Amino acid sequence: MAVPLLLVRHPRTVSLTRHLRAVSLSRHLRAVSKIDLLIGCAVIALGTLEAFTVATEYGAAETPELWWVGQAVVTGVLVWLRRKAPVAVYILMILAQYAWHRQGYEHCQVWQLASLLIVFHTVGAELPFKPGLAWAVTGILVFDSGAVDHRLLPFDEVIFLTVVFGAAYLTGLAVHAHATRARRLADHAAQVERDRERRAAEAVAEERVRIARELHDVVAHSVSMMVMQAGVLRRTQGGENEVLLGIERMGREAVEELRVMLGALRMPLDEAIPQPGLDLLPGTVSTLVSSGLRITLDVSGEPVRLAPGLDLSAYRIVQEALTNAVKHAGESEIRISISYRESRVELEIVDGGGSASSGLSTGNGLVGMRERAALFGGAFEAGPRPEGGFRVHASLPISQEAFAIERLG
Repeated sequence: MAVPLLLVRHPRTVSLTRHLRAVSLSRHLRAVSKIDLLIGCAVIALGTLEAFTVATEYGAAETPELWWVGQAVVTGVLVWLRRKAPVAVYILMILAQYAWHRQGYEHCQVWQLASLLIVFHTVGAELPFKPGLAWAVTGILVFDSGAVDHRLLPFDEVIFLTVVFGAAYLTGLAVHAHATRARRLADHAAQVERDRERRAAEAVAEERVRIARELHDVVAHSVSMMVMQAGVLRRTQGGENEVLLGIERMGREAVEELRVMLGALRMPLDEAIPQPGLDLLPGTVSTLVSSGLRITLDVSGEPVRLAPGLDLSAYRIVQEALTNAVKHAGESEIRISISYRESRVELEIVDGGGSASSGLSTGNGLVGMRERAALFGGAFEAGPRPEGGFRVHASLPISQEAFAIERLG
């Protein structure tokens, strides 16, 4: 029965992707805030420099003009906070320019003009189009009308103010349009991703149901028939055949496990499914021993609770190695050793020898065991023993720290 494999991103992976996007946005906002702080510091530095060097050129009585430093500090803080309250900063900057001219200064300083251009840009970049345009036009009209200067401006100065403030607003508007388009594209991409995840999840759910149906109709039915035939044969022979009893018992367990698997396949992907672990080994060994096999299980050290994935992989490694040993070791004894160390769990399965055991290293079973061990950063060895027989050994880190050390090594 060919069973296709469908892959779908786990819900935790989707959550992680969204978390990374949120982290990226947070980092971007912090970077923007740092840039604004640097611009504000530059305004303060330039204002202080002009206060100590060219104050008389703007009409001051002497150089330096120390109160200019305070005005530069206030302006720098406003520039730093302009994205958080663009309208309030915009109005305060115009009022500050009005206060400047009320001191009798005819021309504004370089850092003042630069700050005004920045806040005009911010109005275009941070506000929606209609309110941003209204505030920009209002600000330009206030300056062009001479309300700030308390004088009638010449035509060339009106043109100059209109062009520079209008250009600053338009650059902000272009940034706003680009950011809006980028957000729309990001929202569209997120929606496409959600749709893809939904379609993939639906496809996987349908495939899981189909696989469950095929397992029920083919595998479960065949195993049930084998159990029934073994029971009939045992009763025909008198009912005391231990080998046939073991076959019946293992067959019923296989049918029960298939039932659990079929139920799990019909469950949603994000629901927890109980998985076997090393605690089931004693029962597995007892079942095989009752069938006449010579198997011993030795557990040393203090057993600890393993992570579910690690516990499952450890159990599957022992289970696969035991299956191979039962197939190829003949009548020899099979020894299973589980050793709990401080940071590792050691698994060893040894058989006494068999004609086919030396060829197991090329089987798919050993490949799967090696992959399970590597998944958790463990070590895996398998091969014939010098004295005869075959040995499988796996060493798995218990803690995440040990896993990290193993991966780095």
